[in-house]
Amino acid sequence: MIRGIRPLLRGSTYSGALFAYCGALASLPLLPFALLPALSWRSAPESVQIALVLLVWAVLVGVAGLARPVRRALVVSARRLLRVPLPNPVAGRPTSGSPGLDRWRTPLWLVLHVAVGWAGALASGVLFLMGVSLPGNWLGGEARASLFGTSVRVSDGWSSWVVAAVCILLAAAVCVLVTKTLRWSAPRLLGPSAAERLALAAERELLLAERNRIAHELHDSIGHTLTAATIQAAVAGEVLSADPEAARAAMRSIEESTRAALEDLDYVLGVLREEQSGTAPTRTLADLPELLDRLRHAGAVVEPELSGPLAQVQGTLSRAAYRILQEGLTNALRHGAGGPIEVRVAAGPDGLDLTVVNRTGARTRPGPDTFPTSGHGLPGLAERVKLLHGEFRSGPDGTQHWRLTCRLPAQVSA
Repeated sequence: MIRGIRPLLRGSTYSGALFAYCGALASLPLLPFALLPALSWRSAPESVQIALVLLVWAVLVGVAGLARPVRRALVVSARRLLRVPLPNPVAGRPTSGSPGLDRWRTPLWLVLHVAVGWAGALASGVLFLMGVSLPGNWLGGEARASLFGTSVRVSDGWSSWVVAAVCILLAAAVCVLVTKTLRWSAPRLLGPSAAERLALAAERELLLAERNRIAHELHDSIGHTLTAATIQAAVAGEVLSADPEAARAAMRSIEESTRAALEDLDYVLGVLREEQSGTAPTRTLADLPELLDRLRHAGAVVEPELSGPLAQVQGTLSRAAYRILQEGLTNALRHGAGGPIEVRVAAGPDGLDLTVVNRTGARTRPGPDTFPTSGHGLPGLAERVKLLHGEFRSGPDGTQHWRLTCRLPAQVSA
């Protein structure tokens, strides 16, 4: 019983009914134009004239729904009054199978809106009027309730109050029915069409791809910089008294690496704020010597082995190779136990081979013993390499080493 009454007490029910009734009233200015064909055909039977007026009226209402501002206003109103989660209309190309159907969805909903609004307004209005007038026969005369030719006299006693209460409940039930009808039809007729759903999906895919790229940039640049700066600061603190020149070199390296990271951060913040952030800072294999120097200033022993025409590696291939090596070296700094870090870069006609090998076990150089990690580094690398159609492997190499290997095809550079 309580569940049956609860929908009658919801504010959204009556705001939805108000939305329907306002739509019915908004169609009144079109009624004089709908009367013109009936007035010009006075010889037709009355039923034909009524049907003609209703038909022309429905056509005029539907034509009004073809305007894009009308649909946008209906979507906003339905979202607020019907509490239906409808997205704003977007500009999308109609699909080959349903451009006409998509075009007439809004006019069909507007006609349904007006029809349901008028039917609900008349039914609930009559029932409410009966509910307030039957008790005590306030309108005077003989009170009767008639339906489909059947008339029942309502006495002045308790039966009039019962009938009045039933009428009020029925009026409220009509409001619920009107609201439910519009709530059911709004997503199907006002919701995104097939073309709009494709446009929304494409827009969301681009947004997710951009967010993923920004996350990669932040992880690669900021994560590496903070790791290197932390270790360099620890090295500077260790040798500050014994070797001031080495401490100053570590401080200069911290300054250079953080300045580069600030450039990346400014670009990413500009993208997030939808501002003109300028050209994205690009790091390529040409910046690899600088990256290796920063690691040396952090106290790491780096043993690079470069072969092949690296100067000819350009574009996406060069940028991806730099980021992969940067992440591999960052992991070596974070989790390595000291000792030499082997870096191999081999450029060939078929592609580019990258290898980073570091020692594992107890840490032997200055710096924190542990680093907080998100666990996104290696999965992010694997995802990046997969997008470039390359091969990626990482894992233990024997009992005391960790090896990261990657092969990128030469076609990426195109």
